[in-house]
Parts: sequence; C-alpha cells; structure tokens
Amino acid sequence: MNWGRIAALALLGSALAAGGGMWYAQEYGYYDPIDPNGPGAALSVTTPAGETPLTLTGFEGIDADSSPLRWRACATVAGMPADALPFEGATPLVGPRWFACFDAARIGADLADGTARAVLSVSDIRPDVDRVLAVYPDGRVYGWHQYVDKTPERGVMD
Repeated sequence: MNWGRIAALALLGSALAAGGGMWYAQEYGYYDPIDPNGPGAALSVTTPAGETPLTLTGFEGIDADSSPLRWRACATVAGMPADALPFEGATPLVGPRWFACFDAARIGADLADGTARAVLSVSDIRPDVDRVLAVYPDGRVYGWHQYVDKTPERGVMD
C-alpha cells in the first residue's frame, strides 16, 4: 500500500467518524426525556384571563439545554378552555425520529386543513420563543417551541 492510499483512507475514516458523531449529537446526544411526574410535564394554555393549567394524561416529552427549540411534548388533555388564544403561523418543528409520538409533518398538515388548531401555551418561555400547542378535538395535544420575532424594529435578536 502506498502513502496516497493511506492518506485517502485516513481522510475517509475521519469524514465518516465526524458525520456519525454529528448525526448522533443531533438525533440523541442533547435530548433528555422529561419526567411525566415532574414540573417540566406541566402544561398550560393562555386565555384572556391569563395562563390556565391543563389536566394531562399520557404525557411524553423531551428537552435539551442546547437550544430553546428542542422541547417537544405529546399528551391528552381533559377540558381544553374554549377561549384559549389562537397562535397564528404555527409551524411544528421536526424532532428526532426516536420520539415517535411527535410527527411534525402530520401535525402541520392537520393545522393547515383545520383538523387541529394551534393555541398559545406560554408567551416568551424564553426571549422571542413561544410555547405552542396543536389541539385536536379528541383531546390530543402536541407542543413545541417556536421563534416569534416580536420586536422587528430591533433588527437582530439579542
């Protein structure tokens, strides 16, 4: 074997290792499950009177410290307030494939055709990030965080 082949194999091996590491980090590395009985599993919805806590069953959730957008949740709610504030421009963000209860493409299609409605859960859960819930008539609820530029005169986010 000559040195050119050794160098090419070393580059190829390095590229495969780096690609595999990035895939693992994006798919598994930063996500942590949310304890269904812990404080992170409490959801609320914003109404004209303020935030109203929801009674949930079957909660599944994930979160990560690396980004405010990595939070996802699935649950069933009993008694969604009828006066929950709608959320315009809701766009579910794709989560990791292993978090099977959250299908962003299906939720987005259901929001577009009216099968589900988007409501504001918490405004400014982090600066310029709102918690959004997709609510189905049968009580299923899916949540994610979404950037919302509320101060366009600022130019860039702080």
